[in-house]
Amino acid sequence: MTLQALSAQKPFTTKDGSTIRSILDLTNAPVQNQSLAEASVPSGFSTERHYHKISEEFYFILEGTGIMEVDGEQRPVIPGDAILIPTGSWHQITAKQSLRFLCCCSPPYSHEDTYFANL
Repeated sequence: MTLQALSAQKPFTTKDGSTIRSILDLTNAPVQNQSLAEASVPSGFSTERHYHKISEEFYFILEGTGIMEVDGEQRPVIPGDAILIPTGSWHQITAKQSLRFLCCCSPPYSHEDTYFANL
């Protein structure tokens, strides 16, 4: 059995600009097919718009309010909302009030699978 306490996980910043604490992923468990993390975005900030070529993601909003954009469609998000981000979909989340949410990726999140628009 692998058991990880969220409080024991050190935060880091992902390529898109959100602060993450890995709950279960390749860095702390024998994970093969998915990862689970707690993410946070401060009030008034957004993640950088990006996509993943390999990973599908779920976000589950725990605290705060914001706007979720997936492939140009924008919707307000509140605690209790679950969002599917399909593989290859451009996405960005903006915090109106500081956001805290769970992020599940399959296969597991990696910096190498995060792509941005070439400006």
